[in-house]
Amino acid sequence: MRYGIFSDIHANLEALESVEEALSREKIDLSLCTGDIIGYGADPEACIKKTRGITKLIIGGNHDAAVIGTTDTRFFNSAARRAVLWTRERLVPKDENFLKKMKLVYKNTELEMVHGTLYEPELFHYMLDAQAAYTTFSLMKRNICFVGHTHSPGIFALKSGTVSYLTKGTYSFSRGEKLIVNTGSVGQPRDGDPRASYCIYDTEKRLVEIKRCPYDIAKAQKKIVEAGLSESLAKRLSEGA
Repeated sequence: MRYGIFSDIHANLEALESVEEALSREKIDLSLCTGDIIGYGADPEACIKKTRGITKLIIGGNHDAAVIGTTDTRFFNSAARRAVLWTRERLVPKDENFLKKMKLVYKNTELEMVHGTLYEPELFHYMLDAQAAYTTFSLMKRNICFVGHTHSPGIFALKSGTVSYLTKGTYSFSRGEKLIVNTGSVGQPRDGDPRASYCIYDTEKRLVEIKRCPYDIAKAQKKIVEAGLSESLAKRLSEGA
């Protein structure tokens, strides 16, 4: 089985279209989305529609929840809060209903996924260190879990009781190993690389690959500015920060 996993689109249609095209060339059996379809960017409705066209297996992220009022925005910065309100005003009823029905955790016989952590998934904790990763490892029922939220791709690996963090793009793991894979962000990367990020998981080869693809950043930036959203949200796209 070959999975295509992507996360944190953040209403960036140009980035999502690029990832969709990349996945179409990967001979994917099933695609998954680990949340945050909307927030920050200027194309929430189009991104919801396109994401649902790519996969039906989508879990909710903190920005998805913020727009429908099910999570607190006190810890959002001003640009993010403004984008939440802007998006909320433009959300059509069918999309609002879709967001309200999204679950926070998904699992099948081969993998699990959550936006932040398996520990209190409704609070959208950030997995930033080995201790946070270990807490999720202790709750995993499968050997691999896919996450998003930090916008920085990377892999936490648990082997013989020790957690290590890997930033290389390709990783082959053993049967006795557990992985938490952050697929990075489609629409707003924060690891210094502005290209859209996505992940391929090949169960037969036990291989995880985090990949990047370019997109029309200038077009996405122009849309953000013309929509009246914060210019800082446009600027960071080209910085990957």
